[in-house]
Amino acid sequence: MKIIPVVFFSVLLLLHTVCSQNLNESSRIYGVTIDGIDHLDQIVEALGSHSKKMTVRIVFNERVLAKSYYDACGEIHNVSFIMGEILDSYGFAGYSLDDYKKRVNEYINTLDNNVDIWEIGNESNGEWLGNIDSSVEKLNAAFEIAKSNNKKTALTLYYNPGCYNKPENEMFRWINERLGDEMRNNIDYVLVSYYEDDCNNFEPDWQTVFDSLHALFPNSSLGIGECGTKIKTRKAEFIKRYYNTFVSTPGYIGGYFWWYYKEDCVPDSKKLWRVLENAINP
Repeated sequence: MKIIPVVFFSVLLLLHTVCSQNLNESSRIYGVTIDGIDHLDQIVEALGSHSKKMTVRIVFNERVLAKSYYDACGEIHNVSFIMGEILDSYGFAGYSLDDYKKRVNEYINTLDNNVDIWEIGNESNGEWLGNIDSSVEKLNAAFEIAKSNNKKTALTLYYNPGCYNKPENEMFRWINERLGDEMRNNIDYVLVSYYEDDCNNFEPDWQTVFDSLHALFPNSSLGIGECGTKIKTRKAEFIKRYYNTFVSTPGYIGGYFWWYYKEDCVPDSKKLWRVLENAINP
């Protein structure tokens, strides 16, 4: 009879360990982006050296087979969570609906065990994605495929306050006019891509932005899905500011996903690696 409490305690401890290793959409996320897998050993070392477990967006390049990323995803997943960007926004217009559906199926089936979140659309309201109806059709198809396979999904939007050419591509108008209730009620993560360099150096009021997004995506975790700058003298400033951005909106999980991680922080002897490490430990 004395063995029962011991067994019960052991089961609870195991469950706690397993749960603590899973990416929880309600917890804070510290994200970075890598847009290439060369120098993989240095990437893995840099990621694994952070004091917090990072979430890495891996950009899967267009016209590249999923199997090309299999080994890299396995090694990176040993030290980090992974968000798989099925296709970067700048390659989106080059895929037909059937081609995109095939790509989504191929990537999910091949990399299933090592990808925690599937980014079904990147900067999805960007004007460079081509015909809006066609783009939304691809997003809906990818969402249905991922959900039918019980995968976590993310949608990254392009925040463009006053810096768009076509009004129908303005982020909030695009959401209201193009996204149906199914996605708005059931997508797991809604992320915002924003580059001040591209928008007249405007610094958003993130509290207002995410409060507005929460009203539109009441069940989603919300965060910043891309940030960065090409201006070398401002990179440290941007890293500190963005990774210490916090708002009180329900479901806000941080994110950030610095786009230039591979360029700026690999290997981990680079100064900006330490800047980022300090930023996630304010």
